[in-house]
Amino acid sequence: MSTTTTPATPGRAAVSDPGGSGGQPAAPRVVRQRRRRPGLIALSVALIAAGGLSGALLFTASGQRTAVLVVARDVPVGAAVTDADLAPASLALDPAVKAVPVTRKKSIVGQRAAVALKTGALLSPGQVTSASLVKAGEQLVGVALKPSQLPASRLAPGQEVLIVSTPESVQAVGGAKPAEPAGAPKTVAATVVAVGAAAPATGAVVVDVAVPATDGPALAARVATGAIALILAPQEGS
Repeated sequence: MSTTTTPATPGRAAVSDPGGSGGQPAAPRVVRQRRRRPGLIALSVALIAAGGLSGALLFTASGQRTAVLVVARDVPVGAAVTDADLAPASLALDPAVKAVPVTRKKSIVGQRAAVALKTGALLSPGQVTSASLVKAGEQLVGVALKPSQLPASRLAPGQEVLIVSTPESVQAVGGAKPAEPAGAPKTVAATVVAVGAAAPATGAVVVDVAVPATDGPALAARVATGAIALILAPQEGS
């Protein structure tokens, strides 16, 4: 009986398989350990801390409120500001916003509105003034007017008006028609300083107006006769 031997393949060494599984054993795996960088870790921690601090500062700034003054009711230009015209409010304001703190309320009361103040608006320092509406070289004249001698529109301090001399009543002679006044009526430019309350019985109103000193005496004399009327001067842009 003959036996056949299979020659080994050149270049390949026989590998024993102790487990009898017939496969080759896996090569050992080499694990590389990461190098820690202390500087990078410290930088990350610093950035996280800075971000948290910025957020906290922003939250604090946005929640910080200031006690300021707001307009409680409409105030026409030129009118004196009263205690009832102002109200306190607590607002978070941008640093660029100019507002009047509540602590300055006493100094604001008594000043005049430099512009028309509207209800609910934030009061700023430039909206009030301590300057008088009667300027140098002017006189203050009180003008008593009946409802028929002034416009139905409400007058307000600071308005420019004209005081017009009206013809006095002339008794007709022999039934003749009174003569019409010759030429244009004389007018005096004035600025409303204050408006009094209407008289309960007659509705007459006393309006204080500032006029040039050269026109003051003549206007006062004309007012005494009652032969005057008040009209609003044309406004700018109209």
